[in-house]
Amino acid sequence: MVDPTTTVVWDRALLDYDMGEHPLNPVRVELTMALAEELGVLDRPGVRLVTPEPATEADLTRVHRPDYLEAVRHAPIDPFFRGWGLNTTDNPVFDGMHEASARICGASIAAAEAVWFGTTKRAVNIAGGLHHAMAARAAGFCVYNDPAVAIARLLDQGAQRVAYVDVDVHHGDGVQAAFWNDPRVLTISLHETPLTLFPGTGFADETGGPGAEGSAVNVPLPPGTGDGGWLRAFHAIVPSVLRAFAPEIIFSQCGADSHLLDPLADLRLSVDGQRAAHLAMRELADELCDGRWVATGGGGYALVEVVPRAWTHLLATATGEPLDPRTPTPAAWRELATERCPGVTVPQTMTDGTPPPVEQWQPGTTPDAVDRAILASRMEVFPLHGLDPHDPRD
Repeated sequence: MVDPTTTVVWDRALLDYDMGEHPLNPVRVELTMALAEELGVLDRPGVRLVTPEPATEADLTRVHRPDYLEAVRHAPIDPFFRGWGLNTTDNPVFDGMHEASARICGASIAAAEAVWFGTTKRAVNIAGGLHHAMAARAAGFCVYNDPAVAIARLLDQGAQRVAYVDVDVHHGDGVQAAFWNDPRVLTISLHETPLTLFPGTGFADETGGPGAEGSAVNVPLPPGTGDGGWLRAFHAIVPSVLRAFAPEIIFSQCGADSHLLDPLADLRLSVDGQRAAHLAMRELADELCDGRWVATGGGGYALVEVVPRAWTHLLATATGEPLDPRTPTPAAWRELATERCPGVTVPQTMTDGTPPPVEQWQPGTTPDAVDRAILASRMEVFPLHGLDPHDPRD
């Protein structure tokens, strides 16, 4: 069997989205692409490397207000600039901020269009996934919202059913807000409960605006949720809702900050559990929309220990045969990681040594906090899709 072709959108200029001394360090993207290259993932048959162009003003203003774009351009030249969520601890300004942010949006557009127009079945923009930016406000390390901009472009090209699946530890609030009233876009987000984590949204009862009821699906999970509980929640909700929605294309945000080593959140997934999530999303795309799948990165702040391995697994899943978790990390990559991040423990293999347990959701049989979160989400959204929230077959 020949694997579908895959577009990987990449240019070292994407590393220019650099906020300086800040958790969102572009070294995590650099090390991901270096690891994928060392392991031969980017040289596989059918892999097409594409250099992106920055998104245009017309692209950006499908999601963002023109006056906000002007603020983003102006902020780096005014040391006293305030407003629009910029020049804060979370969102410091930097030289070339508009250009760097527009290029990331352009990369996600290139990925989405490659899949939509049939150039390839799958596409990945590892530098993307900046899902918190709002129409007129930077938030959560995000200046422009590349998933929303790319999805808006798909709608302009005639898409009628776009499914957005967000597995970042933080709620995908900016994408949800952008399409709150649009029944053509289904947004699904699994995240740590907003009771304990930024951005404070993503409760189960957030289900979409008037005329788009059921278009937002939120699964807020308790702190401490590990592989078994997280995957149980995913499989109890995501496949059923996607099947009911019948998407033409699936767009995934694959933040790696759900990992137990991530310093900014409190879920406890392993790299192996994250790899299982990537495989599940690919399988759903194969089942529901002839394999059409676009994936981006997102959050992830264990810069060496987690993110490069998680996203290299994502790239391998998108480009063909998944990597064996027992695969050693190449010596050349370990040297580069040590050079870029001195003093950090560099992983020796592509696994955390913890194969994810298989937990099937059965209502009432696992009366823990995860089970309650699953049932709350199903109760809110399943009836809106004609599904029975109490029937595990739905």
